[in-house]
Amino acid sequence: MTKLTNKTLFISGASRGIGLAIAKRAAADGANIILAAKTAEPHPKLPGTIYTAADEIESVGGKAFPVICDIRSEEQVDNAVSTGADHFGGIDICINNASAIQLTGTLQTDMKRYDLMNQINARGTFLTSKKCLPFLLKAENPHILNLSPPLDMKPYWFSNHVAYTIAKFGMSLCVLGMAEEFKEQGVAVNALWPRTAIATAAVQNVLGGDEMSKISRTPEIMADAAHVILTKNSKEFSGNFCIDDNLLADNGVKDFSKYASVPFDQLAPDFFVPEDIPAPEEAKNS
Repeated sequence: MTKLTNKTLFISGASRGIGLAIAKRAAADGANIILAAKTAEPHPKLPGTIYTAADEIESVGGKAFPVICDIRSEEQVDNAVSTGADHFGGIDICINNASAIQLTGTLQTDMKRYDLMNQINARGTFLTSKKCLPFLLKAENPHILNLSPPLDMKPYWFSNHVAYTIAKFGMSLCVLGMAEEFKEQGVAVNALWPRTAIATAAVQNVLGGDEMSKISRTPEIMADAAHVILTKNSKEFSGNFCIDDNLLADNGVKDFSKYASVPFDQLAPDFFVPEDIPAPEEAKNS
């Protein structure tokens, strides 16, 4: 399978950034997108709502079903999944994109923020996957894709922001466990993570403003990488922790210059990329 035509994707946090880019890449194939996000009204610092995202998805050839959903609420996730599935006649793909971040040490992290990160990242991923799975088990070539990092257990990744790492690695533990749990039923469960910072509103507002955005890749690299994963045979490609540029290079991409405005050696690295997964030569040279 090389396209996602008529496939139905449930995507959490799809009103902007990487989630929206993945949605639009699938929509270009003629996919159906269930947009589950909290943003119904414009945010003062973050562009886009589920309704503007729906317009963008339909403008490139997809069908959109926007539904207001806080993935901390089981009732709201249940409603989003069931109404979306009713609207499109099922769900083929679940993408756990919604995330919360705060890069603070133990003494600087209040428990309200700890709970928020774990409720959205780890619990939200488990909950959304759980609610989508009854539909995925009936689908042809079903996939769950979590936007989470490889499970590299070096203390370095924990010491500066242990609460965030616990929450983010919780998403990856879902991949590790569910890939094995649903292997016999043919549901693929994989993770995708960027090698570099990605130019999203979150990066701009939380991590470093316009200067950080200039040395980040665009969300389209994650969208193209997700498309590669989601068009693979679910019975043959599961339990993988993919890095965006390695995956794309392995699947024939030679020119990475379209994803950034600066050379590779000037790009800001992302967290959690293991030292033993070097960048492909194609990425370094473009």
